[in-house]
Amino acid sequence: MNSFPSSGTCWEELKQRLTDMRKRDVDWRRGKAALLVYYAGDDVLAVARDAYSMFITENALAPAAFPSLAAMERDLIEGALDLFHAPPEASGSFTSGGTESIVLAVKAARDWHAQRKKLNGPAEIVIPRTAHPAFDKAGQLLGVRTVRVPTGGDYRADPGELAAALTDRTIMLVVSAPAFPYGVIDPVPEVANLARNRDVWLHVDACIGGYLAPFAKKLGYDIPDFDFSVPGVRSISADLHKYGYAAKGASLILYSHREFHRFQSTEFADWPKGKYFTPTLAGTRPGGAIAAAWAVVNYLGESGYLARTSRVMQTWRKYLAGVAAIPELFVIGSPHLAILSYASEVIDIFCAADRLATKGWYMSRLSEPRAIHQMVNIAHESSVNEYLEDLADAVKQSRNLPAQRARREVVTY
Repeated sequence: MNSFPSSGTCWEELKQRLTDMRKRDVDWRRGKAALLVYYAGDDVLAVARDAYSMFITENALAPAAFPSLAAMERDLIEGALDLFHAPPEASGSFTSGGTESIVLAVKAARDWHAQRKKLNGPAEIVIPRTAHPAFDKAGQLLGVRTVRVPTGGDYRADPGELAAALTDRTIMLVVSAPAFPYGVIDPVPEVANLARNRDVWLHVDACIGGYLAPFAKKLGYDIPDFDFSVPGVRSISADLHKYGYAAKGASLILYSHREFHRFQSTEFADWPKGKYFTPTLAGTRPGGAIAAAWAVVNYLGESGYLARTSRVMQTWRKYLAGVAAIPELFVIGSPHLAILSYASEVIDIFCAADRLATKGWYMSRLSEPRAIHQMVNIAHESSVNEYLEDLADAVKQSRNLPAQRARREVVTY
């Protein structure tokens, strides 16, 4: 399209054009995507699609006009608060994704601290090297400085490094459950102790693991404590459109007390229309995303999430075992949840990634250290053996090429 269409086109033709355009997209249904899509079965997709279409025009900006959406949002929040062992006074909001949830948490922390005391300089948040860039985006938007500190030898947040970076301007500490690069859950209780002792807000970024970790723990996996059961945790972000299997974009920002929650909202009245209030960053809030998330959560229920989590974790273990069986490779750290990153001391791992890409695999890479990154979902059940075979072949073909080697020890910054 080089100019605005001069006339309309029939849907059948447009549908064919859409079908043609997506032919070059990664074949995620066959498990070819290392990340980006979180698949739980065609039945779950159908539920999300149908629910979304039922509310495709509704707007959650106006709960008085659409009380159905307000009720669905309330159900999702209350269910998540129960899942994360929140106290009775906890609260939260539905957002468009993890980035919005994180920005709102930083805004709430900034404004809560601003009400209590005047800072000597710009507010700061202290985060481990592995924290998501959404925190830096939040800092840029909100005038808050982000301070990244090195992780420990296990690639998890180091409480000592975090403590050393605290100043009288620090408003927030951040931990991940799990961290996106390595799949490790940070030591939340230890950092929470630090946050309580220094009267600093602690945010847990559970955007990836929020709808996976609780069920993996119930299945007997060794999942460290990370939620509101840990004293000192004030906010948690959890994405419904990841392992909650909802349609994009759907996330939750949750607070241990409604008093914290109220600082994320915006209210304005000095214009002809009068009072304007938004609980989140968005004005218009698409009803379809809320309805799809509500429908999927209720369709699956705890039993459905347990079943799918079991399949994801079993497939993830196959990846871990398969990589460990290739002598030239090693897994970075000791991941807890559905993610693995692996590197090599003897071959250039990016050469292997390039060779895998020629076979249709959409690759995800790490730069520190140079590594291949893989997130696991149910779509990978049918492709994990093929992937590991192709990986072994790619490693073999890369042996005689000049190597840029990764070190096993943690990278320092």
